[in-house]
Amino acid sequence: MEILITNDDGIKAPGIHVLAGIMQQLGHVTVVAPDGPRSGQSSALTVNSPLRLRKKEETPSLTVYVCNGTPADCIKLALDQLYNDNNKPDLVATGINHGSNSAISVIYSGTMGAAMEGCVSGILSIGFSLCNHAMEADFSFFEAYILQLTKRILAMEVPYGTCFNVNAPCGELKGIRVARQCKGRWIKEFEKRTDPHGRDYYWMTGEFLNAETDANDTDEAWLNQGYITVVPVRIDMTDYDLLTQMRSLEV
Repeated sequence: MEILITNDDGIKAPGIHVLAGIMQQLGHVTVVAPDGPRSGQSSALTVNSPLRLRKKEETPSLTVYVCNGTPADCIKLALDQLYNDNNKPDLVATGINHGSNSAISVIYSGTMGAAMEGCVSGILSIGFSLCNHAMEADFSFFEAYILQLTKRILAMEVPYGTCFNVNAPCGELKGIRVARQCKGRWIKEFEKRTDPHGRDYYWMTGEFLNAETDANDTDEAWLNQGYITVVPVRIDMTDYDLLTQMRSLEV
């Protein structure tokens, strides 16, 4: 297999090196990662400055490149310059993200933005995240599940336009649960501070407000019980239920 990997925490983040090591058990891995942290970039693309791609490492099973762009840039640039239509990756794997990408965070995440970019190109794509923002986070308990889950998803018939958002809680894992995205939003998102010159500035913080705390089938619910969650994510954002009702607007 040929596997393409990126993340949004940057080339120095331990999570991407763990993921690359796991995926080498399945085939050749090409890493194209941002040169620094790019969290919260979603599917952002670099359009006003040139992109650069530098080869950092090469072994028989692993090739590593560093890019000055966003996670989505990394996937787009790799597919355009390192592959071609007759030689595309079999899998795009993103992460392992330092921090959860459950619930509404899926739309902000650079890790998931990159997975969706692979999905747009018709490549099976999976984003992996651990609910721990620390750079020294322990991924060891998650590693065996990643390999097992990837093999199972590879064996599925996945329709075009669907990718997978995988999140793991910290600590002992009870297993894997397929879930839906929890409804909720971020509140108290900015903390107002004052710099040494007396000028105000704002630092993003925030807390997640779960809008369905009684639901037992969401990613948030299962994560809180110690399970890895798998949410199938569609890039088609059309509201098909409302589409039929809206026919009355046509003239």
